[in-house]
Amino acid sequence: MFERIMGLNVIDDQGYSDYRDRMTPILNSYGADFGYDFIVSEVLLSKTSSKINRVFSIDFPDEATMKSFFEDPDYIQIKELYLDSSIDGKTVISMNEKSS
Repeated sequence: MFERIMGLNVIDDQGYSDYRDRMTPILNSYGADFGYDFIVSEVLLSKTSSKINRVFSIDFPDEATMKSFFEDPDYIQIKELYLDSSIDGKTVISMNEKSS
């Protein structure tokens, strides 16, 4: 299992919700799913200047599958239509192999 942990600064809750609703079936078709999902009210320490108000993890079968998902043309279209305008910051917190 390969885990990616992300931090976002969501500025349009409805747009972000629409993005998640539309991308999740594509994510699931790759055998991947969200592991954790948090709305964050206060960040005490960060290694980035980007604001973070949402933290989540996505579990993929392996790193190659993760890369394929993010290169999927259907995913890219949804990302461009919904995600890009609903956030103003994105931080990859961690990517690593995870024991099952």
